[in-house]
Amino acid sequence: MIIYGSSVSPYVRKVLVALYEKDVAFEHRPVGFHAPDPDFRAASPMGKIPAMEDAGYRLADSSAILDYLERQHPAPALIPEDARDAARARWFDKFGECELTRQVLVPFVERFLKPRLFKVEGDEALAQRTVDTALPPLFDYLESQIGGPYLVGGRFGIADIAVAAPFHNLRLAKVAVDGARWPKLADWVAATLERPSFTAAIAAAKS
Repeated sequence: MIIYGSSVSPYVRKVLVALYEKDVAFEHRPVGFHAPDPDFRAASPMGKIPAMEDAGYRLADSSAILDYLERQHPAPALIPEDARDAARARWFDKFGECELTRQVLVPFVERFLKPRLFKVEGDEALAQRTVDTALPPLFDYLESQIGGPYLVGGRFGIADIAVAAPFHNLRLAKVAVDGARWPKLADWVAATLERPSFTAAIAAAKS
């Protein structure tokens, strides 16, 4: 199995964490968005990351890849069997991907990506405005939903992966969860990002 995409992306990180959790052997090719690599573009015609190739089967999109992995490698399960828990896990997958990551990427791009990758100054006013106004309502919601070490069904799964993945990008943007304001969220983020699967995926980006 080949996974395409830079693991600095929270979407790629989702897939890498799932692979480490399931102990699936894979080759990681850290290409960027719209990379001209022909094998990558065959797997992701729109040039988006992550993408996957497994014995000639090609697929793009992190959630679609997680579905494929769950069926090909069902243990340990990352999607609950209970219908309500499965639906709730899917909700958190989309919340993490569409609501949380969309806002997290603003300070990440302005404070980390632009100066490091593009060698240009980021828009600090935009980054700080997002941190001050867009992120707190999302943090308030997560604080209200955390009742233990895992978000859904009493065990680690796709909900935890999808929601925790962008918080590493926040760290790279020098944004921390205020433990006084959001104590449950701060503890949950710290514990989740310290799982071996997350530390391995984060180390892949550093290498």
